[in-house]
Amino acid sequence: MRTVAIRAGWRRGLIELRQSFTNGPELTSHFLWPVLMLVALFFLRDRDFGSTGFLLGALALPSILGMNAAMGMVSMSQQLTADREDGTLLRAKATPNGMPGFLVGKVVSVAGGLLADLAILLIPGLLIVEGLAVGSATGWLTLVWVLLLGMVATLPIGAVLGSVFTSARSQGLIQLPVLGLIAISGIFYPITALPDWLEWIGQLSPIYWLGLGMRSALLPDSAVVVEIDATWRHLETAAVLGVWALIGLAVAPVVLRRMARRESGSKVAERRERALQRVA
Repeated sequence: MRTVAIRAGWRRGLIELRQSFTNGPELTSHFLWPVLMLVALFFLRDRDFGSTGFLLGALALPSILGMNAAMGMVSMSQQLTADREDGTLLRAKATPNGMPGFLVGKVVSVAGGLLADLAILLIPGLLIVEGLAVGSATGWLTLVWVLLLGMVATLPIGAVLGSVFTSARSQGLIQLPVLGLIAISGIFYPITALPDWLEWIGQLSPIYWLGLGMRSALLPDSAVVVEIDATWRHLETAAVLGVWALIGLAVAPVVLRRMARRESGSKVAERRERALQRVA
């Protein structure tokens, strides 16, 4: 039965992913943010970071990749909330093996869209930005394991957040704290330039470690001098992301089961009625 659910979820996820690249508004969302980031990188490509001799664009590109990977949790939360609001989740609940298949499909579609968005940013970025170390197989392997572990760490968090918030309007409550964490996670400026207490807060977030891992994969070894303790801290990166992954994988199934049990036709109708009243 579990195999059936996984297969159904895989097919569902691929269908949703294909639809996101054939639907005008969703296709725009796939390209809009990467294009804006590429424009910013274009203007940063020749600017030096202080007296270090490193280009700010080269330092920024891997960090932005890490940030985009972490933002998968926001996408997961938004999609779960939308499916809950329009009754898709309730229909999955009423179908044999529907909930496991629904969750597998959601992971496939969100992860697939995330990987596509990263490719849209990375490939042109490599042509725009100089000073990256892209000729090392070790670097690309590092990028792969950091990205995969980062998705395992962040997507369950997104599922938990999507279970907690009941409407699309409440998603703003998620985005504001995430933007705050991005600001103090060394994404657009090295975290060593921040006060010590903000450094500690930033390092509690998976966003910082995803950015650090991406920088370790794509920057030359000499760039490590701008990091904390002048080291890439691969073991710490794996440990922190692993802890977030374990927490998310332990908590997400429990929260999702409770959310599914509380869903009913009357609640979906009530939410739909409130949405229509807001439109009117």
